[in-house]
Amino acid sequence: MIVRPVVAADLDAWRPLWDGYNAFYELGGDTVPPDEVTAVTWQRFLDPAEPMFALVAEDDGRLIGLVHYLFHRSTTSIEPVCYLRDLFTLPSERGKGVGRALIQAVGDAARTEGVTNVYWQTHETNTAGRRLYDTVATNEGFIVYTLN
Repeated sequence: MIVRPVVAADLDAWRPLWDGYNAFYELGGDTVPPDEVTAVTWQRFLDPAEPMFALVAEDDGRLIGLVHYLFHRSTTSIEPVCYLRDLFTLPSERGKGVGRALIQAVGDAARTEGVTNVYWQTHETNTAGRRLYDTVATNEGFIVYTLN
């Protein structure tokens, strides 16, 4: 397995992973990104001027996982921070180190950019994911609120 940045030719293989991520979190109706949002997001991943990135895990030429992250300014540090936005592994590949490798790759990318803080959120019901997250990071106890 290798973890690498996406390239334009990955779109058709990336899209089912993206759809799987949205299905995993039962995002339905108006919360699933419309095709236009997905298209713009994909273009941002490929634009070197954008602070938004996508990595994929590939095994024998097949994409088996994805992670999206972005750098942004913070009020608590001079350097930017890194928000790991989306993480998804094919159900058949879970428990094989794919998620851990994707998280580690984001951490490596952040360190390369001089960023020392990577953070993310997950749903409280994601018990399998949380077991992994508890081994690689610290749960600082924050609760997320959304204002639409």
